[in-house]
Amino acid sequence: MKKLLLLVLFTLVTVVTYAGGYRVSAQGQRALAMGHTGVAVVNSAELVFFNPAGLVHLENKLNISAGVSGIFNSVIYQNAELGLSSETDSSLGTPLNLYGSYKVNDWLALGLGVYTPFGSEVAWPTDWAGSYLVNNIELAAIYIQPVVSIKLSDYFSIGGGPIFVTGSVNFNRNFNPSLTDFEGNRSNITVDDSGVSNWGWSLSAMFTPTENFKLGFNYRSEIVLEAEGGEATFANFPDTPLLPVSNGTTTFDAELPLPAELTIGLSYEYNEKWLFAFDYNRQFWDVYSSLDLTFGNGASSLNRRNYKNSSVYRFGLQYEATSKISLRAGYYLDESPVQAGFFAPETPRNDSQGFTGGLSFAVTPKLAIDASFLYLRFEEIDASYDFGVDPITNEVVPFGGTYKSSAFAPGLGLTYKM
Repeated sequence: MKKLLLLVLFTLVTVVTYAGGYRVSAQGQRALAMGHTGVAVVNSAELVFFNPAGLVHLENKLNISAGVSGIFNSVIYQNAELGLSSETDSSLGTPLNLYGSYKVNDWLALGLGVYTPFGSEVAWPTDWAGSYLVNNIELAAIYIQPVVSIKLSDYFSIGGGPIFVTGSVNFNRNFNPSLTDFEGNRSNITVDDSGVSNWGWSLSAMFTPTENFKLGFNYRSEIVLEAEGGEATFANFPDTPLLPVSNGTTTFDAELPLPAELTIGLSYEYNEKWLFAFDYNRQFWDVYSSLDLTFGNGASSLNRRNYKNSSVYRFGLQYEATSKISLRAGYYLDESPVQAGFFAPETPRNDSQGFTGGLSFAVTPKLAIDASFLYLRFEEIDASYDFGVDPITNEVVPFGGTYKSSAFAPGLGLTYKM
């Protein structure tokens, strides 16, 4: 099952932020409202995630930010030529984030972040045409990240620290396009596990050539999740020696890398009212070439992915409307890492555009309420997965059609400083 987590973690690494079971880009309400920019924006403890080097530039000694988003997403599949159509069940993901920082002195700050970059549910009907590729995925992952921020000069600071990730996953698919037991129940495989964990690291820098202009850099390392001796359940198989597997529970082994990410960006403050931010995010997906599972009963599942590196272009704007109200808006363009012929329905994502907005209301000088929303629009796409293999006949079974995806994510948070 650990392998499953691998699969979902990595493959999901990009969609619930929105598309159907994927990576959740909701690591801070203020940043999300500004197109999820933040690598060069100094306004809260959200910097623990976006750029730890900036923590030492916060004015207050103690800073705390907490938030939650509700992600509503749907995916519709159609194949007009074959008269097929399916839609994922309505689901709600709730990514959380909690950050804190403490300024030890003028040149040193410490921080800690707990957030959920993966956490959603995708459920197709169990009798849909692509059920031999996926029926459902449920994923929950928690990242815990302690950081340190050091000011080397008035113009330059660095930051970073280790990252610990722990998570759980449940994954189910049918064995092949048509196999059932003698009562007509579809033969299927379920992988389920929890407590899968590993370590990574982050490194960041911030350059402030002028009081109003900042440049930021943040790098998060690749994290390889390895599963050994996970649990897999084979169910509803007919009792016959002609099949390579039978009903029961066995183990499986697998590994999957979560890709490294590099973000660089800038922010510019104008007239003490306006703040503009731009982030460029590069995701090194080319490490995800295949998802291979080896079962203890002698069976195996080889799943080609062949992802490519992809980029996200983010733009954000903030306006200080009054002493108590800050308004925010943003936009981003997210390129898909999926190449032609490798469009698998457990992560039915393609190029997308994100439209964001929100505001902060200062209840007191120390406490503010942060609100955000995101509408993610995926381009309609005709795509296929050309490498599905029937484990009984060993024949390639391509699967394709038209996918329509969208997601909406309102969020609410609190910022405290003293």
